[in-house]
Amino acid sequence: QVQLVESGGGLVQAGGSLRLSCAASGRTFSTYAMGWFRQAPGKEREFVAAISWPGRLTYYADSVKGRFTISRDNAKNTVQLQMNSLKPEDTAVYYCAADQSSIGSTIGRDYDYWGQGTQVTVSS
Repeated sequence: QVQLVESGGGLVQAGGSLRLSCAASGRTFSTYAMGWFRQAPGKEREFVAAISWPGRLTYYADSVKGRFTISRDNAKNTVQLQMNSLKPEDTAVYYCAADQSSIGSTIGRDYDYWGQGTQVTVSS
């Protein structure tokens, strides 16, 4: 089992920045690919970003490319999502997820463990 706990969400004005963090505990974290997904009210969950193990490969949704950066610290068992130039349409609950495959995926069903989520609200 892997437990994931997200932090760093909050309220920010459009154009601002937030940094989300996900702390992993339990079984070894270092061989898992990690991803961030989000779900806005009334919408389906969507892929945001992913990073392979140990971190050579990264993937981004087109909607966040150039604004968001995913990174991981394997020594600390954490993964981060730096979000810049935030827009109101980025408002959602953001979820951290772990994939036993080390390659990484943009597909939610490929992920084996999920956090509880952290709310991000961007005001216009």
